[in-house]
Amino acid sequence: MTYALLLVACLLLIGVVMRESVSLFRWLFIPASVIAGLVGLVLFQANQAFTGLPSQAESPSTNLLFDLSSELSSWPGWLIAVVFAGMLLVRNHQPGARRMRRVGQQGLMVWIIVLGETAVGLLATWLIVQSYFEVPNSFGMLIETGFAGGHGTAAAMGEVFANPSVNLVEGKDLGMLMATCGLVYGIVTGIFWINVGVRRGWVSKADSIDGQSASAETGRIDFGSIGTARINRETIDPLLLQVVLLTIAFGIGVLMQSAVQGLAGFADSMFEAKDVDAARAQLSKRLSISNVVDFPLFIYTLFGGMIVQKVMSAIGQGDRIDGESISRLTSIAMDVLVVAAIATLNLQAVAAMLVPFSILFVVGGVWTAICLLLISRWLLPKEYWFQLGLVNYGMSTGTTATGFVLLRMVDPNLESDAAQDYALAAPLSAPFIGGGMITIALPLLLLEQVSIAIPALVISGVVVAMVVVGKWIFDRQ
Repeated sequence: MTYALLLVACLLLIGVVMRESVSLFRWLFIPASVIAGLVGLVLFQANQAFTGLPSQAESPSTNLLFDLSSELSSWPGWLIAVVFAGMLLVRNHQPGARRMRRVGQQGLMVWIIVLGETAVGLLATWLIVQSYFEVPNSFGMLIETGFAGGHGTAAAMGEVFANPSVNLVEGKDLGMLMATCGLVYGIVTGIFWINVGVRRGWVSKADSIDGQSASAETGRIDFGSIGTARINRETIDPLLLQVVLLTIAFGIGVLMQSAVQGLAGFADSMFEAKDVDAARAQLSKRLSISNVVDFPLFIYTLFGGMIVQKVMSAIGQGDRIDGESISRLTSIAMDVLVVAAIATLNLQAVAAMLVPFSILFVVGGVWTAICLLLISRWLLPKEYWFQLGLVNYGMSTGTTATGFVLLRMVDPNLESDAAQDYALAAPLSAPFIGGGMITIALPLLLLEQVSIAIPALVISGVVVAMVVVGKWIFDRQ
């Protein structure tokens, strides 16, 4: 553990130095954690090439980098549980009554984009990929996982994909690759579409700043805040209090998972069939309660955070929770997660799936372009549809941060209401799609239980219906 922490710290420092020193990385807005992960990946792959050892192993060896790679490969599962523990720990405020029509337009647009990524992914998997490659139905979820979800969702969905009911063991590696490619693709193509938009009059040229980010190129740095004092220092360090609350939320999730698995195992033992053949035994195992409730840890820590928040509010201590500090702590976990996940990518698994992966990547890119150039114009407020569409474009190809980078290129002073609409509409979609409950539940509960044609056609039909109904409603208003 000590050497692994030291290695990650060194990689992050290298990533920061490279990010600040190489203009290309700044122009592409690639986070230092992604650069650090790629440096780690090169290091581990070079070690593998020179020693002839695999990049990871389940038992220790005499090669230090070999052991570190094996150890780091287990970190994403724990770190994503920490990130999810903080999600419901902070009270979520619902959008107010004002501007609800525009918030509704934006909320509907996000559902269309993200569900559409799932729909086109499933259609491509059904009609093209599965004709030539043996992949599970859930393979079609990779576009939403990497594009709309990003690296955090890719790590979480990696555990879902690895579940025996799905059996896509390469899922984490492919999801991380999709997220990394989407991050670069989103900013590069986003800048291209901005130039098209300026020339077509979708945005005033005076409002743009020649393709440069105001925040990145003017020297203004927002350091933010952390550890806002919610308690006297004589009692406990304010930041440590937030660490304690996050740790308790994580611990509750661990206990909940252990309790559920223990109860499920006890229930299965009570109803276990005796003296059955191998086929029936396998069926019994698949239908067992233990298999049905075999959910990843992060699902339980999500509810752990909610429990801590409810208890603190019930005892009149809800104000002790500092949302900014919790956000920064989970961001730390996310950065370390990205380093560990990218550095330990299984390139052999990725290479074996490169062709079907490329098919999904192209399909996802086409869909996001259609959403920006066509559907956004139909459904979003006409005064700033392109600005808000750019935020959604960045979100749907990488991260929300990418979306706001693109927005700042055409609206440096945030004079349009695009940023506010996006923020107010986020609660309408974030808990459910793009890494939310529906994203996680689809592979576990539906996709591998029925023919892929059913969810592919149903979700596609839902997306088309939302576009048609939304356009009809907003055209009449």
